[in-house]
Amino acid sequence: MDAATFTMGSDCHEPEEAPAHPVSVDAFAIDVTPVTNRRFASFVDTTGYVTVAERPLDPADFPGAPADNLEPGSMVFTPTPGPVDLRHLSQWWRWQPGASWRCPEGPGSSVVDRLDHPVVHVAHEDAAAYAAWAGAALPTEAQWEIAARGGLDGAAYTWGDELRPGGRIMANVWDGPDFPWRWTGESGWDRTSPVGSFPANGFGLRDMAGNVWEWTDDWWSERHPDPTGPCCAPRNPRGGEKAASHDRAQPQFRVPRKVVKGGSHLCADTYCRRYRPAARRPQAIDTGMSHIGFRCAWEAT
Repeated sequence: MDAATFTMGSDCHEPEEAPAHPVSVDAFAIDVTPVTNRRFASFVDTTGYVTVAERPLDPADFPGAPADNLEPGSMVFTPTPGPVDLRHLSQWWRWQPGASWRCPEGPGSSVVDRLDHPVVHVAHEDAAAYAAWAGAALPTEAQWEIAARGGLDGAAYTWGDELRPGGRIMANVWDGPDFPWRWTGESGWDRTSPVGSFPANGFGLRDMAGNVWEWTDDWWSERHPDPTGPCCAPRNPRGGEKAASHDRAQPQFRVPRKVVKGGSHLCADTYCRRYRPAARRPQAIDTGMSHIGFRCAWEAT
């Protein structure tokens, strides 16, 4: 991608996306798709790398935690049997011992028939380790967002401003009104989908909306900095500060958080329409989940 200036963020949606402001980004390259299970398996086979979700937990780091929660594992989405209070995420997320990139739903599941799906259950350090092995890095939030926009500066979605152009579903998102318990099957997938299953954006990039959230390398901040004027667009900004990225609502957990972008197959229009380029969420760096993956970026040569 060539060097460019674009409008980052949005003043029309969630508060953490504001303010919309001009940002300049140097030329760079980025993966066409998220890293797949096939590619991640090659990395693991070559290096012997063990992901965070596969490592034993130290009880000293989790005082008072139930013994079951100290087994290696990860967070897995579990549909509820019916409507629930959407303010409480714990109703559809569970800690699953044995869940990892190899076993996305836990013991008994496998990626053998999902080699072309995005790898999931990767913590930030897992994604960064893969990127370093590939001679790359995780993208900054600004790099990720300008890539996702596909040249449509200020548009709501990666494909434009219309949610469903011609009535077509444009990404692997929750395709029904009843999150987190019932969906229509319109997208063809009830969890992740093979990368590239939906239309590319204007830069030819796939899955920049939906399928899986994607790690960036920027520390979380609760909002973007205020713009300083069109003459002074920040160049290659690097997000917030590590010390300020912790969850203030849970001061007992001193785990820094990075920005994830792009939304996932769990983004429902009635709950979380965050499969937009401006959308952003914080994610604890030590926690993988069944809807978080990544892609790599490179400096232009």
